[in-house]
Amino acid sequence: MSAGCKNRRSRKWRVAVAFAASGALLAAGCTSNTDSAESTTSTTAASAEKVEAIANTVPEAIKSSGKLIVGVNIPYAPNEFKDETGKIVGFDVDLMDAVAGTLGLTPEYRESDFAKIIPSIQGGTFNVGMSSFTDSKEREQQVDFVTYFSAGTLWAQPAGGDIDPENACGKRVAVQATTVQDTDELPARSKKCTEEGKPAIEIIPFDSQDAATNAVVLGQADAMSADSPVTLYAIKQTNGKLVQAGETFDSAPYGWPVEKNSPLAQSLVQALQHLIETGKYKEIAANWGLEEGMIDKPVINGAVS
Repeated sequence: MSAGCKNRRSRKWRVAVAFAASGALLAAGCTSNTDSAESTTSTTAASAEKVEAIANTVPEAIKSSGKLIVGVNIPYAPNEFKDETGKIVGFDVDLMDAVAGTLGLTPEYRESDFAKIIPSIQGGTFNVGMSSFTDSKEREQQVDFVTYFSAGTLWAQPAGGDIDPENACGKRVAVQATTVQDTDELPARSKKCTEEGKPAIEIIPFDSQDAATNAVVLGQADAMSADSPVTLYAIKQTNGKLVQAGETFDSAPYGWPVEKNSPLAQSLVQALQHLIETGKYKEIAANWGLEEGMIDKPVINGAVS
């Protein structure tokens, strides 16, 4: 998968790319992907008016250009991916659009290899990165981060199910192949089951996250495990057929990387805090079904590990 390990690469996580293909559908008769409708409504949800006091904090070089150059790697639905027209859309995009609007800037999204985004920020090519980065202590040595979301692992199950991730011995769990859920989380849980004399977890890997999700919808698996934004988006897309199983665990903050010691970081903090206080942040998160990962207060360099 292209840039697949982007949000948790430093922690050896592999991102699950759910519904990344434009117009992707789950099996006929089960549920449909509504990326087109989502991206249409999100344009309105993401609009935000300039706040002069906050806009005046933007570094002069950026302010005079009128643009915020954003480095992005796709796809990673629902955060950043392309709709059927080729437009870059997603939760991250909507939120950055609103932040840029608050700062009186027009965002310009430039696609990049994931590994090149931070070096390009350091070199001045990009003002900010937007690619589901996990804010880590290691990365903070290179750039500063402005936190905007909290992500971890989250399970989903059919509506009416009673799966407990902490007691899933003998259950069938769908997962995207090579994700951390496939290589680390579920094998560890299964090993604990067998060590306690209980049946192993039947791990069912799929090449894509939408296939794993569909397996649960069709009853071919008892539950699924994925990164929390992916799971929350899958729940939203299946129109009530799936619900959460337990709570999000192993959470860490997503952050926007900016050049080390750049005053732009404080501008982004103030813009995001404004969006939180006005309810725009919640509106954008709810549009993508990601309310659970919302934060109350953005910070600069909020890594937990």
